[in-house]
Amino acid sequence: MNQTIGRKQLLILALVQLLSESLVDLVTATEIVQHQSNQPIVARQYDVVDIGFRVENLSSQPVDVEFTATFESESGEQLTVPGFYNGKNEYLIRFTPPSAGIWKYVTSSSLKELDDKNGKLNATLARPSRNGGVVIDPKSPRQFRYENGKSYFPIAFESDWLFALDAENESDIPNTRKLVDTLSESGFNQIVMNVFAYDVNWEKDERLIPKYEYGSPKVFPFGGNNDSPEHSQLNIEYFKRLDRVIDYLDQKGIVAHLMIYVWNKRVNWPEADSEADNRYFDYVVKRYQAYPNLVWDVSKEALGYGHSDVTYIHRRIERLRQIDAFKRLITVHAYGYCKKYPEKIDFVSVQLWSSELYSVMRNVCADMPKKPILNIEHGGYEKGPYVVFTGNYTSPEVCLERAWQCVFAGTYPTHYWQGAAWNVVIPDIDALAPEKRPRLDYYRHMQMFVDKYDVGRLIAGDKKSNAGFSLHNGKNLYIYYVPKECDFIGIRLPSELRGQKMTGTWFNPFDGSFNDPEEQEIVQWPAFTKPVGEGFRMLVVEIKPD
Repeated sequence: MNQTIGRKQLLILALVQLLSESLVDLVTATEIVQHQSNQPIVARQYDVVDIGFRVENLSSQPVDVEFTATFESESGEQLTVPGFYNGKNEYLIRFTPPSAGIWKYVTSSSLKELDDKNGKLNATLARPSRNGGVVIDPKSPRQFRYENGKSYFPIAFESDWLFALDAENESDIPNTRKLVDTLSESGFNQIVMNVFAYDVNWEKDERLIPKYEYGSPKVFPFGGNNDSPEHSQLNIEYFKRLDRVIDYLDQKGIVAHLMIYVWNKRVNWPEADSEADNRYFDYVVKRYQAYPNLVWDVSKEALGYGHSDVTYIHRRIERLRQIDAFKRLITVHAYGYCKKYPEKIDFVSVQLWSSELYSVMRNVCADMPKKPILNIEHGGYEKGPYVVFTGNYTSPEVCLERAWQCVFAGTYPTHYWQGAAWNVVIPDIDALAPEKRPRLDYYRHMQMFVDKYDVGRLIAGDKKSNAGFSLHNGKNLYIYYVPKECDFIGIRLPSELRGQKMTGTWFNPFDGSFNDPEEQEIVQWPAFTKPVGEGFRMLVVEIKPD
């Protein structure tokens, strides 16, 4: 009895400690630690730390003050990180230790009060849930991974107006948490979003109720407002509130695919390449580069709408790479640009709506042989309670089918729901009647499947069957996408496997269920009968060892 009680007490203590650590992380994630030269700052590998520096005297344009800190680890690794003005006579150096250990830093600034300040951080090893930034896998340039080596398979969700859900709430982000929590639980691990967008150009549904309308927000990243902007000034409070959104995504393990500009959402931007334009761009890069959950996108539909040309995008990318000490990945939401200038970007964003999506995406793979490819907009916009923008496909089942075709092509999908993709955002999805909710559960099943079989590491493009598409590891695992039109599928395995045993397991992408495995001997023309039911299916074939 005493032994049982002791074990229960230990379990309770362990749970309390775990909960306490989690609460501390949530509460202190954005807390500013003031610079002290005589006391090390306690930090964690892959966690963001904000180091504050107070000044007495401000210039007429405090955002323009040159301010950096050079960090050096015990092993000699160096990072020179730009600081930024945070309002109210405060500057910040935002740093994320890429490795554990002691990191010494020294500042450099055009402002005497910020110059030649010395300090150090003591970074402990990363928590198990922290993986670091997203990078390109050096062994497989079509795939992403995290800094710690773990695979990252993006399943993205577009929510352009995510910045706006709580932008007028100075103390909390309840709407942001509701939506982000739902997306996290649904398997999405990347959100495509804007730094700022103003409003859409198309006609709005007359049934739309005001609490779900985030177009024409009162907030603005510059001085003044969108109708009467003061571009020479930045609204620091706007960015402080955007910090909360990026930070919460980071806490939930979701990558912020941050589009710095958007040309077709009625934003009153400063003139391209002007001093005000450069100030805004530089500030965004300085402020958000330390977040490990960040990837950059110069602009949504970057070459559309006559705002910019390729040389402007070239200059933006070069400027970004010069400022970003953490070397976060860069893309451009314009396949024409990515295809013509692959050396400028780290991964490809395509916007392709073709009905025969798998073949089209395989063609993209052929054109871009050494880059990860994200179909950032495949023309499927799942229907919601309000008509926002229909595209070509609104059925949740068809949208899912297109997403899986991207996966089997060896690329990555992005999902749009008309209740959250643009100016209309319904944060509390569970409050909707069941028949009006999006089928986000489909993507939870997708995430489970791609994790289970490490799908990002599999080979795409080989036929290996008489219908459908396949992914395989070239050894003992073959996965087939079986179209809804098929009653059975004939598979084509290497001849040297004949006579061995294999199992075939059917996966239902709509409910996440697996059928019982069916064992067969590998013959010249093996086949499997698709289970009864509407819709496409996956067949997982595993070769048994001799």
